Amino acid sequence: MHSMNDSAGSLRDIRKRETIRSLTDIARRLTIEHGFSGFTVEDLCAEAGISRRTFFNYFESKENAVFGFTEIDPRLLELDEEFVAMEGDLLDDFVALMLRRWALIDPLSDAPALMSVIENEPRLLRGAFDRLAETERRDVALIVRREGEDEALRAEVVVHVTGALVRMCVDQLLHHHSTESIEDLIVRRLDVARAAFAAASAASSVPASAPRSPQRSAPTSAPKED
Repeated sequence: MHSMNDSAGSLRDIRKRETIRSLTDIARRLTIEHGFSGFTVEDLCAEAGISRRTFFNYFESKENAVFGFTEIDPRLLELDEEFVAMEGDLLDDFVALMLRRWALIDPLSDAPALMSVIENEPRLLRGAFDRLAETERRDVALIVRREGEDEALRAEVVVHVTGALVRMCVDQLLHHHSTESIEDLIVRRLDVARAAFAAASAASSVPASAPRSPQRSAPTSAPKED
């Protein structure tokens, strides 16, 4: 019985993700065809064959539908809880969490379509930045849960540095068509960042040399008298 319930729940989750994907695809197509202001939630629902009430079970707004921003996937929440329980190196564990999230949702598969929408409606870019900031705040809170309130600044640094490294990797994959895996790309950049920080730390810990006193020039001999 337990197995059957799990199977039914799994099927419901799959159907839910398919519906969300369909709504996002339709919202993006309508945005490209008519502009973001050129269609309503009702138009979107009519195309998808669902009610307005069903739409708002998935998305808070039309903009969220365009971006595919829905409630957090339960699978991602499970990864977060596993991260909180880990006891390894914080940076290594956080990078591992990012990679596991990546494997789950594969953001690259969605990137070209999303960029096409933003090119047509640049004002939507702010929504993307707002979402990024929200995700970063949530990750900072996640690290603070794991490490304690005293580590809030460290949490911010880890989240923002790792985020910058991930964006570098995405640029390599999207615009430079790198054949390396996301894991290889980020690990290599993480190693470089660590080496750079270590070198800077070592340099700052070396005491500055005491300034040398200026050398006195040898006294010139008095001219001989005839």
